[in-house]
Amino acid sequence: MCPIQSDIKVVPSPREELILPASTTESSSTLADLLPHAASKFASNGAFLFKNDHETWENVSFDQVLAQVQNLTLGLIDLGVKPGDRVSLLGSTRVEWTLFDFAVMSAGAIVAPIYQTNSPGECQYVIEHSGARFLVVEDEAQLEKIRQVRDQLPDLEQTIIMIGEADDAVSMKDLMERGAKGDPAAFEKSWKSVTADDVCKIIYTSGTTGPPKGCVITHGNYRSMLDMASEVDILGAGETTFLFLPLAHVFALLIQYGTLDVGGRIAFWERDQLKIVPSLSEIKPENFPSVPRIFEKVHDTAIATSAGDGGIKAAIFNWAVKVGKKVNDLEDQGKQPGFLLAKQHGLADKLVFTKIRAIFGGNLKLALTGAAPIDPEIIRFFHAAGVPVYEAWGMTETSTGGTANLPGASKVGTVGKALPGVEVKIAGDGELLVKGPNIFQGYYKNQEATDETIVDGWLHTGDLASIDDEGYVSITGRKKEIIITAGGKNITPVNIEALVKRHPLVSQCVVVGDRKPYLVALITLDPEALTRFAAEQGTLDEASATDSPVVRAALEKHIEEVNTHFASVEQVKRFHILPHDLSQEGGELTPTLKLKRPVIASKYEEEIENLYAG
Repeated sequence: MCPIQSDIKVVPSPREELILPASTTESSSTLADLLPHAASKFASNGAFLFKNDHETWENVSFDQVLAQVQNLTLGLIDLGVKPGDRVSLLGSTRVEWTLFDFAVMSAGAIVAPIYQTNSPGECQYVIEHSGARFLVVEDEAQLEKIRQVRDQLPDLEQTIIMIGEADDAVSMKDLMERGAKGDPAAFEKSWKSVTADDVCKIIYTSGTTGPPKGCVITHGNYRSMLDMASEVDILGAGETTFLFLPLAHVFALLIQYGTLDVGGRIAFWERDQLKIVPSLSEIKPENFPSVPRIFEKVHDTAIATSAGDGGIKAAIFNWAVKVGKKVNDLEDQGKQPGFLLAKQHGLADKLVFTKIRAIFGGNLKLALTGAAPIDPEIIRFFHAAGVPVYEAWGMTETSTGGTANLPGASKVGTVGKALPGVEVKIAGDGELLVKGPNIFQGYYKNQEATDETIVDGWLHTGDLASIDDEGYVSITGRKKEIIITAGGKNITPVNIEALVKRHPLVSQCVVVGDRKPYLVALITLDPEALTRFAAEQGTLDEASATDSPVVRAALEKHIEEVNTHFASVEQVKRFHILPHDLSQEGGELTPTLKLKRPVIASKYEEEIENLYAG
């Protein structure tokens, strides 16, 4: 990994050559002063953990991180970065991304992140719209994207590459060497000059229904989120947080800042989806922020494996889950299980639940899930197993968060209560409105959209919701995703889709029916589940599974059961199995795996129309 290779010059005596806050009793007020304050308190404690080039986990202390950020900051300033400049970061979640993030903010500049999975055209949009003068790319592969659109970016002055070297980019190594020759006092002056009112990020929304909008977020907005997280004790000093979420997303950024703010340690993933679970087993983190898809996969695999085992093993697994849910129901009511149930739970834990917890390392204190809805039954399953999965809600416009379920204050099926300092209410049309110090400043270069979204200080979220007597918020859908049938019935598709996705074979489900006489669905199959299903069937050919009568019969039976939960007008009458899964590369999903419904409806128009023919 580039930051700690011996050929990169790092300040040799961090404590002597770093200028830190005079008193450890001072508190951070911006993201620019967060790291100096953290280093003054946690010094040689571990801040980063990552797999190095020798395939071993390596620790980097707070002092070392700050020393590298100091060099990068001074290097950026020497390169010409000025306060208020926009600097785009394009790359996957890794140590270098975080170092550059802090360095750009320490220089008083603004970070405009770009997802590593974005196409050249999508990268161009963010760089051009944000007016970025500088761009930091991860490696040659990301740099090649920029080369394809470089002649369309006249305002982009300089590109920097994190890993390796290129003729048309400044290497991270060279930049740090330039910074190492600078004056530490200049670094201190720079980060101290940043105020809470200064902009720290322009983060572009996923763009599920149109072009992405740039959300302007100040240091004060993010600092208020960190204070909220600290107040409810989301992250703790000395705890390890495993981070694989894309740092171009607000959720990952908050976790990054919050972990370091309290003296925790970030364990960076190996940038390989297949290594997430093995890494969890090795690291044994206390915290695992994730998106629903990861928990869905673990849940589906556990259920399918149990069913495949059959006989006594399957019976024990199902019995254990039922026992676990009974115990959780009692605990949610403030009660304790009786003698017999407690004994049963102990046996269930020994036979089943310890194995499920071991998947996550066996040391989890908190596993927050966000960015997209999660099936409540999946949360109940993990709670039964003693895996502390809690759903939270927020959006880019709230600088990450707004509500959260937390240990001791949770209700499955909701997204929790408002965080300290946040107000929530429901508008007359059912829309969730939010107010607080974390609300963004508006959309960059789009005053009209800003005025429509923030009215009298209240953020109009676009989410349909309800709030119960205890203050728990339930999200029921998106205003823009409501299906209005030919008969004038308003239908929220997400609840139907969630139940359809409970079948192990189903990866994605998209319910369609706007201005149509009835609802239909596009379904994609989960490759791993399909492999297991094919093995069980014996004669099923995976290659032709989408046309298989056996697969179709299984899904028809499942959808018939799902339909019993809904009124006739809300039932799925017909469905089509797509030959491949939805993906960001195919344009159907956002980087956080949300459905791009307009794109899907357009791309599969013929398949949809065929469902209504005849």
